[in-house]
Amino acid sequence: MALPHAIIKPLLVLLAFLLAPAAALAQTRDVAGSKDFPGIGRFAGSVISGHQVKNFDVARMQAAPFKDGKPSDTPRLEGRITRIAYRTSPGPSIVEVSRNFETQLTKAGFETLLSCDTEACGGIPFTEAIEALPIPQMWVDGFNYHYFSVHKRENGREIYASVVVSENNRDIYAQLTIAELGAIENKMVDATVMEKGLRETGRVALYGIYFDTDKAIIRPESRPTLEQIAKLLASQVALSVFIVGHTDSQGPYTYNLDLSRRRAEAIAEELVKTYHIGAPRLRTAGVAHLSPVGSNASEAGRALNRRVELVAP
Repeated sequence: MALPHAIIKPLLVLLAFLLAPAAALAQTRDVAGSKDFPGIGRFAGSVISGHQVKNFDVARMQAAPFKDGKPSDTPRLEGRITRIAYRTSPGPSIVEVSRNFETQLTKAGFETLLSCDTEACGGIPFTEAIEALPIPQMWVDGFNYHYFSVHKRENGREIYASVVVSENNRDIYAQLTIAELGAIENKMVDATVMEKGLRETGRVALYGIYFDTDKAIIRPESRPTLEQIAKLLASQVALSVFIVGHTDSQGPYTYNLDLSRRRAEAIAEELVKTYHIGAPRLRTAGVAHLSPVGSNASEAGRALNRRVELVAP
């Protein structure tokens, strides 16, 4: 049974009291591997408390206030999705932070779809539909927030953005979400192509294995590529390979080196556990960003550099 809103608020305040102090003590700098969205930036004095980028995902933004507690205009956006949460220490107001983001997005060529405060947006039901990063990365108080969404067309691309700003324990939290619309890229490399690459060049780059941001947890949509690796190894019982993890240059070298190694190890473990490939046939390594195939100065180049390679011994 759903709790009435009169009961929800005290529970939210209690949760904020319990969680916020620990988060504030731990959060004194940007989370590892994070960065501002180019051309937008951040409110002065903020730190990045949460950062998530997915090359292809779905985001839902609100383009109109709720009516009778339900969405009235919620476009479903597919493409490259970036979510960045910020925390600002006590001082500025929700309005000040919101207006700064709105001004910056307007300067970047965006046009407003929706700009509203708590009750005008739709109260708590509205916040429940916002795809906010989890506490303590982001905090949205359903009784006190500002939300706006914008849209623009640029060089043949459609881009949507939204910002929600709220407050917890006098800290201001803001989440910027950017949806760059685009069709999914076919990154499937089948067993035949893998075999050909290993035979002709001694290596093959794979872009169809996906991980949670900053983690070595393989996402379910990686299964088709893993199945093709297993198919290759099952068809050639004498073949052994190195699994090598690569990153772009964002973040410290030592962090990327460890992350790329752990991701390669996670792939090997999955091939052994799920596909029954003999462990001695799989050796792993991580090289961070020491072997780029594109320029790390551009997003397109960094996307090419974030990969896994099979390498012939």
